[in-house]
Amino acid sequence: MRRLELEKVVKHYRGGGEEVCAVDGVSMAVGEGEMVSLLGPSGSGKTTLLLLMAALLRPDAGAIRYGERDLLSLSEREISGYLMHEVGFIFQRSHFWPRSSAVRNASEKLVATGVGAADARERVVPWLERVGLGDRLQHAAAQLSGGERQRVAIARVLACEPRLILADEPTGSLDSARSRQIVELLRLLAREGGAMVVLVTHDRDVASLADRQYVLRDGRLIHGVPATDKDRSPSAVQD
Repeated sequence: MRRLELEKVVKHYRGGGEEVCAVDGVSMAVGEGEMVSLLGPSGSGKTTLLLLMAALLRPDAGAIRYGERDLLSLSEREISGYLMHEVGFIFQRSHFWPRSSAVRNASEKLVATGVGAADARERVVPWLERVGLGDRLQHAAAQLSGGERQRVAIARVLACEPRLILADEPTGSLDSARSRQIVELLRLLAREGGAMVVLVTHDRDVASLADRQYVLRDGRLIHGVPATDKDRSPSAVQD
């Protein structure tokens, strides 16, 4: 079974004459069919950890493995292939063509992988419908609300059916009902599609929907517990 594994990963940022340890000796693993959440306040290292998993950042120490591959040994070309064909990264803020429709914006990554434009648009429509945008397919991105654009970004990633989904605050601009719908969809992709899902959030309710919950504070992994274990669910995390 394929796994994403991090072992004693460390990442520092340097600037302005000081050094900040954003990720401090983190070890964790995610397996196929599993969704885990990373819960913690702003500045705790959650986004940095996702960027390391995506090979968009290189750690200062430690090891990161995806299946049999050591991510630290990949060439730039291999990293591009990993990002294009294995990883679906849902950013907090995504790029859109403001005058292009929701369908065209959602088709963007599929087209970049070599799928024809017509086929790509046919594939993204069901995903746009699943995230509640069936009546907004032909609306330009500039006509969509922030929450609607975020759902377009989610559909764009999911339509590619990635093996590893890295979601950075995907529900930050959504109401509670829509947030639960999106997270349930991500969990379904893990359980039925065999994807690995890592969900970053500062929202305890969102985090609790994952199979396992990790807590980060000041770059350190405090613990990981089953998210359904309410008695042991951390109460000290600050929003």
